[in-house]
Amino acid sequence: MSQRHAVVVGAGIGGLTAAVALHRRGWRVTVCERAPEPQAAGAGIVLAPNALHAFEAIGFDARTAAGRAVPAALGLRRRDGRWLSRAGTAAIAARYGFPPLAVFRPSLAAGLTAALPAGTVRHGAAVDSVEDPDGSPVVHTSEGELSADVVLAADGIHSPTRRRFFPDHPGLRYSGETAWRTVLPASGADLPEAAETWGRGERFGIVPLADGRVYAYATAVVPEGYRPADVRAELLRRYGTWHDPIPALLERIDPAAVLRHDLYDLAAPLPRHHRGRLAWLGDAAHAMTPNLGQGGCQAVEDAVVVAHLLDGARTPADVSTALAAYSTARCARTDAIRVRARRAGRMAALRNPLAAAVRDLAVRAAPAGPALRAMDGLLGGFVLPPRPRPVPAEA
Repeated sequence: MSQRHAVVVGAGIGGLTAAVALHRRGWRVTVCERAPEPQAAGAGIVLAPNALHAFEAIGFDARTAAGRAVPAALGLRRRDGRWLSRAGTAAIAARYGFPPLAVFRPSLAAGLTAALPAGTVRHGAAVDSVEDPDGSPVVHTSEGELSADVVLAADGIHSPTRRRFFPDHPGLRYSGETAWRTVLPASGADLPEAAETWGRGERFGIVPLADGRVYAYATAVVPEGYRPADVRAELLRRYGTWHDPIPALLERIDPAAVLRHDLYDLAAPLPRHHRGRLAWLGDAAHAMTPNLGQGGCQAVEDAVVVAHLLDGARTPADVSTALAAYSTARCARTDAIRVRARRAGRMAALRNPLAAAVRDLAVRAAPAGPALRAMDGLLGGFVLPPRPRPVPAEA
């Protein structure tokens, strides 16, 4: 293994972070991405302090690589605009080292790609299968076969590799909600304040981006596969009477630029995040609902941890040992966050008027200090585990 080669399946944020982390540790990396070209449209992402600490561990500055970034402490509001809670960025930064930063997701992906050698990311290279991860892994793609010393599957929430190697796993669970996401130009000189507004079975989020645009998202409790014919009319019907600036943002929506996804998470945790010299990360390993804003952040943590553990791997046995250590390091944390996100989503999606009113009252009454400390395990929970000892060579 004098020239260690890693194949990463998927060029999302987790896959690209893994590629950058491994490249900076001397690995040759090939990223296979099914899409024919980088995504130009898309949504925003809020990088929580734990993800920013993970990026810092590999020497990647997400604050500048994505162009610009703005602090994005998220408050909660009612439909009439009344605040339920507000968290200042200064308090978050003082406690966790960084404030949350909002960036345009395609810009972050472009910044990560720019940190890799030209040709590392192969768009239009669909991965058909991965063979023999316990022996010498071979990745079959639409452009031919690739031999690898390690394969990292970052192939998303519907991960084909996960389905193949965990055929008895129950798969995904529909959360009961669908989501619409888009990026809009802001009106006037001032960007709106970041906030998520809770109704009854409906939510609307506003996250200002540094380039003068606004990332807007909405969720609603609807049947799985719900597809309104007129997206703008549907959103105006649901949220058009909510507080400013929500109605004005809805009027500027381009329906063709709206991303719509049903929200899923894994019905049960995977028994492990690896097999032999193949490992899963991000949504492929622990798909979670976006209620805590941790899906992408946990993918970044995964990528940095697995690259850290692979750093000293010089033999096939070392790689297998490193990936087993990765499973040990990541399974419990990511599943706890998956469950916590599910519970948070249930509370936010309450439809009963009395239950929603009690929820809002409880959020308003919660003291700011203890509420922030309750996030310690989440926002302050990123650590690099100790590397395993190399496997002794056979005599």
